[in-house]
Amino acid sequence: MKYITVRKLIEDLKLEELNRLMDEDTQVISSDLNRPGIQLAGYFDYFAHERIQIIGKVEHRFLNTLDADTRKARFDKILSYDIPCLILSRDLEAPKELMEAAEKYQRKILRSSLNTTKLFSKLATYLEDNLADTITLHGVLMDIYGVGVLITGKSGIGKSETAIELIKRGHLFVADDAVEVKRIGQDYLVACAPEITRHMMEVRGIGIMDVKSLFGVGAIKIRTDINLVVSLEEWDTDKSYDRLGLDESFREILGIKVEEMVIPVKPARNIAVIIEVAARNHRLKIMGYNAAKAFSDKLLEHLTVEKQ
Repeated sequence: MKYITVRKLIEDLKLEELNRLMDEDTQVISSDLNRPGIQLAGYFDYFAHERIQIIGKVEHRFLNTLDADTRKARFDKILSYDIPCLILSRDLEAPKELMEAAEKYQRKILRSSLNTTKLFSKLATYLEDNLADTITLHGVLMDIYGVGVLITGKSGIGKSETAIELIKRGHLFVADDAVEVKRIGQDYLVACAPEITRHMMEVRGIGIMDVKSLFGVGAIKIRTDINLVVSLEEWDTDKSYDRLGLDESFREILGIKVEEMVIPVKPARNIAVIIEVAARNHRLKIMGYNAAKAFSDKLLEHLTVEKQ
């Protein structure tokens, strides 16, 4: 199970520490967050205690309506659960009863100057990125007309050479050889290059190239979604390739289906241009226009009229 420590959370998000613990390596395993307003009111039947707890202005105002004994009882109950940490937004003052319960149960109390909405958004994005399911794939990743295209195929098929041609045509390079893919939420995949190979590309006969230095900062992108997979393979005369585009195929990556196209490679085929057109066509499909289906419908209509 993936996790980050509260210590790393503090360092990365520059959070203020309001207490010190004997064990500073508490793990955060959930990217979800919780505002324990209903728990402060005394209801604990469905308490998501595995999440980071956030107290904002509303909860703080409610606490001021409670007497000291009730506040003490509520904080004692909340912090008796194994929560990762509790964060106060807006530089709110930590109630004395909270700090006493934190000392008793050894729970980390933090504070941020951000308002609750911005703190929620910043934490959610950070946790989604750091706790997301991750896989490393072999291929070249490009951003073509805003479409994240993962180019795959056997070593030596021409992936890097194709990427160079696409860069020269004004498209953005993201990663070569090793592509780190993360699943963000339930809907999409985000990918980038490992830190050690960022901006680097290997071309047989030349060696390692720094794309940023060769083509400028405008030729690179740190990360992009994966919207389309293009699989390059050597042309097989015995194999039948799709000529209309009606038979869509998909590749499953981390449980998410991504449209995949198989492009056969042979001399005289400009693969970079074909991939460029494939990206444009994918954008049209997203916008609701499928050229293959439109052609099929016209053909069917024409045959129906002739039959009559």
